[in-house]
Order: sequence, then structure tokens, then C-alpha cells
Amino acid sequence: MKKGIILFLLCCVAFFVNNSVILPDIMESRNIVTAREMVHDGNWMVPTMNGELRLEKPPLPTWIAGAVEYITPDNISAQRAMAGLAGMVLICFFYLLGEKITRNKDYAFIASLLLLTCYNVILMGRTATWDIYCHAFMMGAIYFMYRGFYEDKHIYKWFLWAGIFLGLSFLSKGPVSFYALLLPFLICTFVYKKPQVKGKGIAITIMILLCLILSSWWYLYIWEFHQEAVQCVLHKESSAWADHNVRPWYYYWKFFLETGVWSLLMITTLMIPFWKKRVQFHREYIFAISWTLIMLVLLSFMPEKKPRYLLPMMIPCCYSMAYLIFYWWKQSYVDNVDKWIYRINAGLISIACFALPIAMYIMFYRKGTVSTCMFLFLTILLWTVTTYILYSTYKGKPVNFVYGVVALFAIAELFLMPFIGDVANNPDFKSIKKTREIKSLDKLPFYSNNNESLRIELVYAANRKILPLNIKDEKQIIKSLPCVILTHKRVGQEFPTAMWNKIDTSYIGCFNDNRRPKSNMHYSEDFVYNATILKLKTCSK
Repeated sequence: MKKGIILFLLCCVAFFVNNSVILPDIMESRNIVTAREMVHDGNWMVPTMNGELRLEKPPLPTWIAGAVEYITPDNISAQRAMAGLAGMVLICFFYLLGEKITRNKDYAFIASLLLLTCYNVILMGRTATWDIYCHAFMMGAIYFMYRGFYEDKHIYKWFLWAGIFLGLSFLSKGPVSFYALLLPFLICTFVYKKPQVKGKGIAITIMILLCLILSSWWYLYIWEFHQEAVQCVLHKESSAWADHNVRPWYYYWKFFLETGVWSLLMITTLMIPFWKKRVQFHREYIFAISWTLIMLVLLSFMPEKKPRYLLPMMIPCCYSMAYLIFYWWKQSYVDNVDKWIYRINAGLISIACFALPIAMYIMFYRKGTVSTCMFLFLTILLWTVTTYILYSTYKGKPVNFVYGVVALFAIAELFLMPFIGDVANNPDFKSIKKTREIKSLDKLPFYSNNNESLRIELVYAANRKILPLNIKDEKQIIKSLPCVILTHKRVGQEFPTAMWNKIDTSYIGCFNDNRRPKSNMHYSEDFVYNATILKLKTCSK
């Protein structure tokens, strides 16, 4: 019970505290715009994004975002909190599965602390993207499936719940988690710990049927009413997997970096011949490390690769690393090699922790972002925790060392996140969101030059549809008046000269929705727009 309360509080800090300080990125903008249009247009079954069908993604996370939008409109903190809740579900089932596999609560707790401090997990749990949902539900499905496979009581209950969670995972992001998380788990299960399926055929069949029903009903509905659109999406998605973000097969070789602070420990965990006869749960360790490596191979087969696709790998990675921490804690050291492997791992992290106040001085204090009192307070706090980590390193107390790292993460999330937001965000940020405050624009439609690609972040910030307008088509322009037009250049440079005899203009302003400052490599002129009101000249009527 005590461990559960601690994990709950740490999840709150990791996923919810100061979760609105960073500006929404492109994925969040797409998702929230789709959710908004569900609510505003009242069309919950057929998602749209900026007025166009968006059938690429299954609807469950969008329905959740739509419900949040309905209850508390335009609340990025609440939207991200839903991803945080999914993160909590992931941590919960991760802990339960770890405890069930090893029958040891201490091990499960250590593994959960490692997962809660992985960079990729924190990032996905603090942003309104859909990756965390499918893997959280799949983690629940794996937990219930595991109980169904290896227990003789309540078989129908376990497989029933497994079917429900499998269906929820598919409704969150299609077969992604089935391929990335479930398939490698099942391969390891049948190789290392063959499931007990005798007499469970009906229960397993019910699980599969329930999964199929939950997974397919929305797709069947869309196929019935938007068959051509579905065919187009299928072609587009298959092409994207083969042609979009294509990386070489070895692109994921540095997967361990996604664990963040535990990168060196993850590399150490891969010394399989050294550890397999040392760790207490040696068969379970081999199971976890095999789960990791099989997942790495399967993900490497896919042409399209992105760092966020490695999120499910953090699950077996943290199980694997926790076996080492548990071994160092319970078994003491077998020889000096063990001792130095631990000290190198912990010592390098301790040095990095010691440097945090120096980094804070350079990034925040010198730029005037942090006051002197706050800087001194955080420096004392960080170095106090660092001293505790160094002590735990020297005395060979690995669990205390993990506690110290968790404390550092909590300090960063509680106190440093607002300052990180100030540094990461663009100081010249002048969002098109300000057009919401201009009452005269409330009833005017917004358009953009159809010859220029429109960033979806603009649609999110403006909180309205921004449809393409063919500025070469005089009839289409006249039909759209009065309206607001967004152009990268001033409107006089983009519209045909012949139009000025028929149109009056009223310049609203120039807006810069770049999330990053101009010195950043990701700064783009695609986010800079001029907004102008177009009206038909009175004399032309």
C-alpha cells in the first residue's frame, strides 16, 4: 500500500505538475484540432482536421480529448493530463506485471521508479499525443493475459479483461502496440515460459473475439459511409510507412539513449553472459532482455523510424535494468568487478547531477530568468540530493541511489520546468491566438493562400478552421468576402493587381508562432503570417 501511494504521488509529479509550460507541438496541435472539431461540429464518428477528413488515426484518444474540450475548452493542461492518466495506467500495470513475474514487490517498485524517470516515458506522458494510450492499454492486456496463462482461477475474468484492453489499444493507434509490444512478449513467453493453455481454449477464443469486435466496429462504420476516403487513407498510410521518415535498419542502435539518465545502466544490462548467472532472477532477466532485443529487431524491420516509436522499448528495458539494481542491493558484491561496475554507473550519474547547478547558472540565472534567492535555494537543494547520491554510490546502496535520482527528477519537474519553458519558448512569440481577442473577427471566415502549406499549429492557435483559398480565382475570392486571409508576405505582394479595384483591405498584423527562438535550427518562416481583412469595395457592388 505504501509503495502504491509513493508511485501515485510520483506519477502526479512526473505527468501533471507544470505540464503546460511548453508550447504545443505539431502532433498535439493536430490531435487537439481534431478533438475541437468533433465538439464544435458535433461529428464524433467521423473525425476531421481543419475541415478535412482525418481517418488515419483510430478515434479513442480523440474522443477522450473531445470530452475534455467539451468540459473545459482550450485547456492544454487538461488535454495533457489525459496523456498523464494513460501514463499512470502504464505504470500501474507495469508494476503489477513485474510483481506477478517475480513475486517480489521490491523488485517491481524499483523497476517502476526506473520507468518513471525514463526520458521517453516522461515526454509522452506530458504531451497530448496518442502513443502513450495504445501502449498503456496493451500493458494492461499483457498483465491480464499473463494471469490467464499462468493461473487456474478466474480464467474467464482475466481473458475477458485482456480482450477489452487489446481492443482499447487497437482503437488508440491500430496495430502499433500489437506489433511493437505484444508480439515480442508472446515470442518470449512461448520460448522461455510456455503458457498453460490446456482447458482455456474457450476463454482465449472469447478474448480474441472481444478484441476483434472492439477493434473493428469503428472501421466497419467508416468503411460503410466513407469507403473511398478509407481506401485513400490506406494507400496513404502504406506509402508513408514505406517512404516517409525512412531510416537505415541500424537507426535504433542508440535506443538506450531514450532511457535518459539510465543510458549507461542499460548498456551495462546488455552484458548478458556476465549477468545471467549472477542476478537472482536469472530466467526472468533473460526473458526481459530477450523481450528488449526482439522488440529492437522487429522495430528495425520497419522502414519508417522515429525516436518516439521506441516508447514501448522502455518497458522491457526497465525490467532488465531493475534486475541489476536488485542484484546489487540483495546479493551484495560477488567480486571487485561487480563493485566497480556499480560505482562507474552511479559515479558518472553523480557527476552529471553535481553539474546541474552549473547548467542552471548558465541557462537561467545568467539570463535573468531565475532570481538570486531561487537560484541559491535550488542550488542547495540539488547539491544536497547530489551529496546523498554520492554517499549511496560510495557505500554501495543502489536503491538509495535510485531514490536520489528520483528526487532530482521531482525537483526538476516541481521547480525547474517553468524556467525551462521560458528558455525553450520563443521570446518573440506573437501568436495568431491574439486574433481571438478581436471581436470584429468572430464571424469572419479565415483563409490561407492555397499555394502555401499551412502549419496546423496555426489552426490550433487561432481556434478556428483556416481553409485554403485560390488567390488566382477571382470568383472564389469574391464569393468568400468578407474574410481574413493569412499570407507569408503582405497581401499586396501575393494577390493579383487586378483585384485591388474590387477589394478593400484592413491589415491586422504580423504573427509569429515559432515555438523556438530565431537562433534555433528549428525556427521556420512557415510559422510567420500576415493577417489581413478583405472586404468588397462599396463602389463595386
